[in-house]
Amino acid sequence: MTSPTYRVCVVCMGNICRSPMAEAVLRSVLAAHGLGERVIVESAGTGGWHAGGPMDQRAMRVLAAHGYDGSRHVARQFTRDWFDRYDLVLAMDRDNAAFLSRMAPPGVEVRLFRSFDPEAPSGAEVPDPYYGGDEGFVEVLSLVESASQGIAKHIADEID
Repeated sequence: MTSPTYRVCVVCMGNICRSPMAEAVLRSVLAAHGLGERVIVESAGTGGWHAGGPMDQRAMRVLAAHGYDGSRHVARQFTRDWFDRYDLVLAMDRDNAAFLSRMAPPGVEVRLFRSFDPEAPSGAEVPDPYYGGDEGFVEVLSLVESASQGIAKHIADEID
């Protein structure tokens, strides 16, 4: 087995909806591209309200219905010292990107998750589905699947 050479952290607000969905999808896409053993994908939230808890049940349902496994997810909070752990930090929206950028050491870039989707307009976000129904989680899944292909290509270019 090849040891991982690249580490990614996907970040949203509470780490129970968007970022764990993106973590599961990106992990699957990277595996499909033959990069699964070379890349570690994790997720976190900028807030700690849900730390230690599971993924939102609606997110888990939508993931499972589309063949992804989020059952082992445990929410956690991103802290400043984590920037040293990751090669790529991806925020799900501009608010979280701004928060992370203020926290980041000089020279560290935080990117929007959808910035890797060639079909997405500049500055496109993954909307927070928390206060809605299952349809919001289905939309998040679609956006995340689309951007994950571009992220996989970017990572492949970075590590090869």
